[in-house]
Amino acid sequence: MRVLLTGSAGFIGTAIGRRLEERGDEIVRVDVMLDNAHGEAEPPEGTHRLDVRDAAEWTDLLRGVDVVCHQAALVGAGVTVSDLPLYAGHNDLGTAALLASMHEAGVDRLVLASSMVVYGEGRYACPEHGVQTPPPRSREALDGGDFENHCATCGRPLTWETVDEDARLEPRSTYAASKLAQEHYSAAWVRQADAAAVALRYHNVYGPGMPRDTPYSGVAAMFRSSLERGVAPKVFEDGGQMRDFVHVDDVARANVAAVDAVAGAGGGHWAAYNVCSGEPVPILDVARLVARGTAARTGDAIEPEVTGGYRLGDVRHVVASPERARSGLGFSAQVRPEDGLAEFATAPLRA
Repeated sequence: MRVLLTGSAGFIGTAIGRRLEERGDEIVRVDVMLDNAHGEAEPPEGTHRLDVRDAAEWTDLLRGVDVVCHQAALVGAGVTVSDLPLYAGHNDLGTAALLASMHEAGVDRLVLASSMVVYGEGRYACPEHGVQTPPPRSREALDGGDFENHCATCGRPLTWETVDEDARLEPRSTYAASKLAQEHYSAAWVRQADAAAVALRYHNVYGPGMPRDTPYSGVAAMFRSSLERGVAPKVFEDGGQMRDFVHVDDVARANVAAVDAVAGAGGGHWAAYNVCSGEPVPILDVARLVARGTAARTGDAIEPEVTGGYRLGDVRHVVASPERARSGLGFSAQVRPEDGLAEFATAPLRA
């Protein structure tokens, strides 16, 4: 199969390209090499240094392609409101331009990298009053050390439940809004072009090759950087925030499964899938697992520091259901977080 892979030089794109190549697919690699992801690095050999926002200018590169695997994106929550045009440009205009160029070149199969951030808060329930959709947590509650969401009727803390792909979508950051817009553009393209697309909603991705100390790093890499400096990792809130951490090798496997699924799908097909481990962990345990892996190498055990601090806009719990990916793509994660996060402490990272 001939696959055009955008963001091919990135953390996830590199892992996908490697797995596609191992099974004999022909890969057309495209990456703009954004400074905040790659610094001053030159593109890897065989990579076309191109911007998806200018995809109309390289339509010829798409001819003969069977599936586009679109990983290129500006990530991170966005530092200020002034970042909005950057996210809208790279993520949304870029996706729209790519889809238009695909149509021009006769390519009608897409795998789109989406994210769990489209959900906003996860799924919650009160034992007495059922499923609830809590509003954003107030500054007053967070300042007082109350980090949980509460039942609107009885006021008791809500328990988390797994989020499936039919959950309400409520982006709460610039990045999240741009990822949801990408999904909407791809779904509209599917209907208009009688095409097929799959959106993969990544949960917290980590693993070898992750960039250190950038907006692309993620909390596991930040914990690791602290430990390497001999400093206790700082954990926000009370450390009880539940998340799903999925290894980059599993994310690559999910993409290969999605490439095969979309290649064989009929026109008009659009589906979203959670890409997750299926084994949720509290953020404090993430820090402890990375610290355990560091201690195994250095012999210096450092206990994470729970700060009680918070970031407005952060959600309390987001825990994914892996069931639809298992049934629809045949994908199940192979790397357990308790193993992968400890190994991550000594895995090679990119500068």
